[in-house]
Amino acid sequence: MHIAILTFQGFNELDSLVALGVLHRIKKPDWRVSLCCPEPQVTSMNGVTVHAQSLLEDARDADAVIVGSGILTREIVATPALMDRLALDPSRQLIAAQCSGTLILARLGLLGQVPACTDLTTKPWVQEAGVEVLNQPFFAQGNVATAGGCLASPYLAAWIIARTEGVEAAAAALHYVAPVGEKEAYVANAMGRISPYLPA
Repeated sequence: MHIAILTFQGFNELDSLVALGVLHRIKKPDWRVSLCCPEPQVTSMNGVTVHAQSLLEDARDADAVIVGSGILTREIVATPALMDRLALDPSRQLIAAQCSGTLILARLGLLGQVPACTDLTTKPWVQEAGVEVLNQPFFAQGNVATAGGCLASPYLAAWIIARTEGVEAAAAALHYVAPVGEKEAYVANAMGRISPYLPA
């Protein structure tokens, strides 16, 4: 199981790294989570440089993909050399997008008539791409999920865990990262957000 977190130049640390941390709560030999980047190193919107653990082309064969956000997303979607490296397929992959990552899914034609979530800054750009934007933190249909707001990234991670390892594993991962004294309430809220979008 390989989960690729697409992480571009100018990335938002909360989106990529919080999801990475939650997903790493699954401790299985075949469970792999990688920061998937267009270059060997990428630098965040706040100046944090990380090393790529996989490259964009590797996302084509990943079992699940999270498209992270950042301050350069509009430039990314306007760069064919980058967009052409992305070949995602919701018929065989779980695909999730965080904030401005939703714009990338829209430009790749992966949302169609499905409504989506994004952050307030990106909302008008996603609407310009012809996608209805919901006023909620998480939405999924089939194998595609979107989230809006940096701290909604655990919802995407939990959705992927629930879809692949079950709801108990997702709740346990969330419980580990939740604030002390708020764990039960946090897990109940988060699972309440994603549960309506899980297969029956």
